[in-house]
Amino acid sequence: MYLRGVHADATIPMLRQLIRNNPLGILTTAIASPTYPLIQSSHIPFVLDVNDENSETELGILRGHVARQNPQSKAMVESLEARSQASGSFLEQEVLVLFNSPVHHYVTPKFYTETKPETGKVVPTWNYAAAQAYGRAKVYYDSKSAESIAFLSKQISDLSQYAETSIMGYNGVDKPGPWKVSDAPERYVELLQKNIIGIEICIERLEGKFKMSQEMGQGDTDGVIKGFRRLGTEVGTEMAKLVEERRDLKAARSAQRQA
Repeated sequence: MYLRGVHADATIPMLRQLIRNNPLGILTTAIASPTYPLIQSSHIPFVLDVNDENSETELGILRGHVARQNPQSKAMVESLEARSQASGSFLEQEVLVLFNSPVHHYVTPKFYTETKPETGKVVPTWNYAAAQAYGRAKVYYDSKSAESIAFLSKQISDLSQYAETSIMGYNGVDKPGPWKVSDAPERYVELLQKNIIGIEICIERLEGKFKMSQEMGQGDTDGVIKGFRRLGTEVGTEMAKLVEERRDLKAARSAQRQA
């Protein structure tokens, strides 16, 4: 990821939160295969495990699952079997998982109310937020292995619990109680579980950016915030909020350095 200094203001806890707020990642692998494409990507919802939520440096572990019939799954299993690696072994190649914020938007030069009238030296851009997690993937592909069964059972249970409570807000109080894997017939779940493989990625490198007009001066940034608000759309309102937050963070950090 290209990290221009002014946009690389995200801390590790901020990036972990971005992942949890947007758990549908894009898993990308580059595995040489005589049968399948070299580069493959799949959209996969992930669970992020962190031992110490207060840690400023812990990157965490991603857990997910992929359909066994997915060509990307087949390439991963093929690669491990070619090296006689059992289920629960690591791929040789590094993998990438990309997480995107759903709030992104085109930025028109018309928003730059300071620079545009003075010099005209402005061009369009796009504001967005994203995180990229890199690491080696451990693949659980043997449907009969006790280790694979245990991993997948926990993964789908934890993912369902997180989605039902944190995303849907089901709490059993003022909203319905969350759906649980145990609500489905046990035999049905077992059959479905045989048709997926598990992925566990210990994150070795976590990069991300909130590209929210921090490169612009105060006047232009204020113009961007006002411009997004005037759009009168839900995305415009969210963008204005994010640009304002990053502007204030930039100002606060600048004040700290000068103190």
